Amino acid sequence: MRLRRRFAQVLMLTLTGYMSMSGPLAAQTRILVHGHRGARALRPENTLPAFEYAIAQGVDVLEMDMAVTKDNVIVISHDPMLRAPVCTGPRNNVVIHTLTLAEVRQWACGEVRNPLFPKQQPVPGTRMPTLDDVFQLVSRGTFEYNIETKSFPEKPEYTPPPDEFARMVLEKIRRYKLEKRVILQSFDFRTLVSMRKLAPEIRLSALTSTDKRDFAAITADAARAEIISPEFHLVTPAKVEAAHKAGLQVVPWTADTEANWDRLIEAKVDAIITDDPASLIAYLKKKGLR
Repeated sequence: MRLRRRFAQVLMLTLTGYMSMSGPLAAQTRILVHGHRGARALRPENTLPAFEYAIAQGVDVLEMDMAVTKDNVIVISHDPMLRAPVCTGPRNNVVIHTLTLAEVRQWACGEVRNPLFPKQQPVPGTRMPTLDDVFQLVSRGTFEYNIETKSFPEKPEYTPPPDEFARMVLEKIRRYKLEKRVILQSFDFRTLVSMRKLAPEIRLSALTSTDKRDFAAITADAARAEIISPEFHLVTPAKVEAAHKAGLQVVPWTADTEANWDRLIEAKVDAIITDDPASLIAYLKKKGLR
């Protein structure tokens, strides 16, 4: 009798715990966290301090952007130009592709707090990292890399041609043997098409900010990418369900508040790209989703 009563108590506690969690636990047990530009809410974006901070917080994926210097070095930068407040130096609004790496490193990319992120901690002396620098962090954990080719069809002078850009990135991926730990994402689907031809094993992610079509239709135009990465307002439960039925993962960007996280959790996305990965990780733990 005591044993049956104890079993009933444990069962009731378990069910109560399940009911307190938002979303159907059986259908969703974990949501991955991508640190947007590392963790730009807390550290200077796209810098080694940001990536190191995100790794220390337990991020699943480091999200970042790539540009290319005049001497063909892949560097980590969201903008194709050096400009304040992200990077400060001899001049403002200078195209990275017109400078050598040595010249780019005359700019400081961590001394000024971005006013959009009041909790961001400046890191004086920080310079723009190369893709090599970031790939050399690989031994610090089991995290993955979500790397974006910043390519601009209307501004071809900003970057190498898509085929060349993809080839340069693939050479680095293979040098560090990261084929299974890298996702290549882009708004410029030409680079995804090029990478698919060069290395079918590399996972691709189609970025979109305004396309309201079904997610599978978008990825069909992006070399049949395995991942769709929409601006988070484009996400609905119906679109996510349809994407999952089509074999796609849904990884929206960039959500930074609990209200928006709840919206994406309810939609059953696979991962969330956020500027504040530590806070999202803590929030997901409270929800039983990590």
